[in-house]
Amino acid sequence: MDNSPIRTFNQVWEYNDYLGLPTPHKQVCVIDLSQLKPTRHERYMFGFYILFLKEVKCGELLYGRQTYDYQEGTVVAVAPGQTVGTADTGEVYQPKGWALAFHPDLIHGTPLGRAMKEYSYFSYESNEALHLSEDERNIVIACLQKIKAETEAPADRHTRKIINVNIETLLDYCLRFYERQFVTRAPVNHDFLIRFENLLEEYYASEKARKDGLPTVKYFADKLCLSSNYFGDLVKKETGRTAREHIQQKLIDVAKERVLDPAQNISSVAYELGFQYPQHFTRLFKKVTGYTPQQYRQGS
Repeated sequence: MDNSPIRTFNQVWEYNDYLGLPTPHKQVCVIDLSQLKPTRHERYMFGFYILFLKEVKCGELLYGRQTYDYQEGTVVAVAPGQTVGTADTGEVYQPKGWALAFHPDLIHGTPLGRAMKEYSYFSYESNEALHLSEDERNIVIACLQKIKAETEAPADRHTRKIINVNIETLLDYCLRFYERQFVTRAPVNHDFLIRFENLLEEYYASEKARKDGLPTVKYFADKLCLSSNYFGDLVKKETGRTAREHIQQKLIDVAKERVLDPAQNISSVAYELGFQYPQHFTRLFKKVTGYTPQQYRQGS
């Protein structure tokens, strides 16, 4: 277990103070990491959104048995309350890349604030980072430079809106690049889908549903060593259906088989499938099939 201390920063200006940087805008900043002094690896928890563009070579990064060939930079997006970083080994390194930090107060009540749930990659794990081509990296840096210039200019009544619009543009580009990454990683993603289907089969072939209840997206994401958001986005991108819809469809397929078994009553089927109350099973079955379990049995 990693017991190294975690530094907590609730405000953007606190993070700037720690880095020894000026704070032209208290709620948002763009940092050129190469301008920082050499530092040690540490772990941080932020009370604001932060997006890192790390200048690293990713060519040898493994995904299963395959390598990824984009080598220009890696984007990691962190939501408020998440912990990032690595254990402090005492080694000193020179940071390289960029960081964008912005506080939730900056976007409250704005179109960006209302759209933040669309950027699910803020809840991805660091090993699910976005790997950029050179052209994509240049676009990201151009967006960051526009935000930086606006934060350092004299503030007026347009400042907040312009900053928000530019942040939203950057996040939209990252969304586009992630969709490209899902496509370029299609063989690996297909392997995850096969493993997901196998796990679904195993769940209902065993006594796990009766013992542990209905399976969740998080259960399968954990089994595949993925974050729930990344797993959900992967399934949706590959199949057009959500992971929850896949789980529900498998449940109904199994339910149809068991409902037609005359040796079982409807309540026992519900309990075997993981439902705590049979009426919840009946309600879902009718919603999906158009029939109650009893009607489905009688009409077969």
